[in-house]
Amino acid sequence: MVSVLVLAAHLLSYAALTTASPTPRAASGYAPVPVTCPSSQLVRTASGISDAESSYIDQRYQKASQALKSWLKSVDEAFECRQCSSDGDSGSGNWSDWGSGGKAPVLALTSSGGGYRAMLAGAGIIKGFDSREANKTGVSGIYQALTYHAGLSGGSWLLSSIIGNNCPTISSLQENLWETTIQSSLLVPQILLSPQAAPIYSAVEVDIQAKRAAGFDISIIDPWGRLLSYALLSGPDGGVMDTMSGIASTSNFTSYNAPYPIITALGSNRLIDGTCIPQPNATQYEFHPYEFGSWDDGVDAFVNSGYLGTSFSNGAPTGSCVTHYDQLGYVLGTSSNVFGSICGPVPAANSTAVSSLTLVEDLAELAAPGQPGIPESGVFGLYPNPFHNYPSSSLVSAQPTLELVDGGVGIAYQGNPIWPFLHRENVDVIIVNDNSADTLTNFPNGTEMLHTYQAAAAAGLTRMPVIPSVPTFVSKGLNQQPTFFGCNTNETVTIIYIPNYNYTYQSGTSTNKIQYYANETDGMISNGVQTANRGGDADWPLCLACGIMKKSGETLPSGCATCFKEYCFN
Repeated sequence: MVSVLVLAAHLLSYAALTTASPTPRAASGYAPVPVTCPSSQLVRTASGISDAESSYIDQRYQKASQALKSWLKSVDEAFECRQCSSDGDSGSGNWSDWGSGGKAPVLALTSSGGGYRAMLAGAGIIKGFDSREANKTGVSGIYQALTYHAGLSGGSWLLSSIIGNNCPTISSLQENLWETTIQSSLLVPQILLSPQAAPIYSAVEVDIQAKRAAGFDISIIDPWGRLLSYALLSGPDGGVMDTMSGIASTSNFTSYNAPYPIITALGSNRLIDGTCIPQPNATQYEFHPYEFGSWDDGVDAFVNSGYLGTSFSNGAPTGSCVTHYDQLGYVLGTSSNVFGSICGPVPAANSTAVSSLTLVEDLAELAAPGQPGIPESGVFGLYPNPFHNYPSSSLVSAQPTLELVDGGVGIAYQGNPIWPFLHRENVDVIIVNDNSADTLTNFPNGTEMLHTYQAAAAAGLTRMPVIPSVPTFVSKGLNQQPTFFGCNTNETVTIIYIPNYNYTYQSGTSTNKIQYYANETDGMISNGVQTANRGGDADWPLCLACGIMKKSGETLPSGCATCFKEYCFN
């Protein structure tokens, strides 16, 4: 979670926008676009995953299960399926004798929040898991075996950069984008104020004005998401045309070569009961290529993500539909919205001197140029409520607008986006990569996993395995090595917990660090590769394979017994 004070200070140069006219000076690809509504149903009750997601998962699973089979065999021949067909068929027949369900486990990966630390460390995990990389590890191939990938905050930056660039390797992103854009981070005042950044000032100014002129409310998430996009997306003007729903048209998605992506955020109840800061039971929202919505009581509904921004009542559009509101930068900015914790109106600046601008003054000038300030709503990711007057959405049905924040904000914050997979019963194993800064040295200590367990128990979700208290977590060293949770119960998912650890680089960098030089980016990612591969431990690939297959019902290699003693938390 990124410090509001530090990041807002790094946005202060956007006072240059304060004298702008509310009329756009040029065309912008950022503004939402009115379109004729389709005849299909756009809002549905959350009775299961959508038909579109189900279809994608069916096709992705065929490739993922074959990749898992190949990787398992490379780790230990004892994993070879005894009744596999000999014709190379990638269907479920390859797993005909694996477990009572006769199928390979469905794997998901979660990438936690934690700013650029989480993004880069999480990127190293994927690089270590990806068989496309030139330098192989003992766990290369796991990425190809994933069916889902969820990201939150800094993890959403990572996931958005991957899917927004059509799923290249991490090496490609690192060399062709991140090493330059993060070193020249627009969040650094000296860079943002430089003459070289002037064209970006102008482009973002046009974007914000165009969205306002189209009749939509502006918040600080608009410039926040646009600035981040210049570091993460390689399309024209910082990927201004990229949308979450547009991911479904990219070639690696249509070929089912990528795990299904989910980005999460929390809802604020400010308009419901006055509690601006998210509480332990805050509504968990999820964005993905086909839908946006929540499984939680009081919302319990989803909308076609391509039509976010449309005015709905009782599930039907009240006029023309809107597209492009799901702009990818706005989505990743929403998932990393730490500014919602301000919880108050923001007055305008009373000085033009950079050195004297305060956080409050800067945010007011940023979101409302030339105005007396912004209302409290201006610190949230703002979405016209698609569940307005919708019967199943009793908690939010009276709200015209949903106000969203970073999932790592609030009381009992949850920095790991596990929640979506507690509602998807097809997911068997969740690899949780935790890059949180729970400790003074910016490493995880199990706090956020515990919060998810407590929230799941309170919500009656039984698929989350037991997570111990933080003192137990730390005393047993679970925060410094991989751990398997839920090994010995078929009622829960298996969580393979992989925390950030400084194997080869001091990876406990501050969440407030918003500039990484190329050597630092390389150090963080390289350390993440080592985290994925347990520092090169020769036994780790076998143990990871054993953890994934623990509940398969299959007779596992003899070495698995030792692995379970070392890694299973009982």
